[in-house]
Amino acid sequence: MSKLYLVPTPIGNLEDITFRALKVLKEVDYILAEDTRTSGKLLKHFDISTPMQSHHMHNEHKTVENIVKRIQAGEIFALISDAGTPAISDPGFLLTRACIQNNVEVECLPGATAFVPALVNSGLPNDKFVFEGFLPVKKGRQTRLKFLAEETRTMIFYESPHKLLKTLTNFSEYFGEDRLVSVSRELTKMFEETKRGTVKEVLSYYTEKPAKGEIVIIVDGKK
Repeated sequence: MSKLYLVPTPIGNLEDITFRALKVLKEVDYILAEDTRTSGKLLKHFDISTPMQSHHMHNEHKTVENIVKRIQAGEIFALISDAGTPAISDPGFLLTRACIQNNVEVECLPGATAFVPALVNSGLPNDKFVFEGFLPVKKGRQTRLKFLAEETRTMIFYESPHKLLKTLTNFSEYFGEDRLVSVSRELTKMFEETKRGTVKEVLSYYTEKPAKGEIVIIVDGKK
């Protein structure tokens, strides 16, 4: 049956891919990849020769309609991002929505998502949480931070290494320097690290030791 599979890929350690994900990637007609060069390394490692097609934030608006038509015509597609689960701060939502609107079956496989191990690893409450992804870079950033200052649930953010100090400084300004945070970077990789403490303590740590790699920040909610 023609359908769209959303297939999570490892966020670092290639051993984290599931047997089912490998089976699907081998059996579908086409793989939609955020970056075919990055995904090409993954497919080569697992000896997968399924044809790839580029599908990223800069072209997805133009390609969605055609992909839906191809699935309706009988082709089976798998969508992968560079790392983690598609549509979580990565392309995937637009195509998923279009498929659902056109009665095309969508199936998301379980698998790697960076914020889950970071959240569980933080030691902060995880019974209720809110995923914020990347904060606005400029426009809307201050407004969002003011709003989140009153959030009582644990908050999850993604951040790039060169913006980490700015974001932690913002947290100190809007949430207070004593708010508890946990910063996880390079999850599942050789130099994986999680630094826990107050905003002040973690900011001081990364001021002296600049961060590298992909970063997930977990912030305690307002008490």
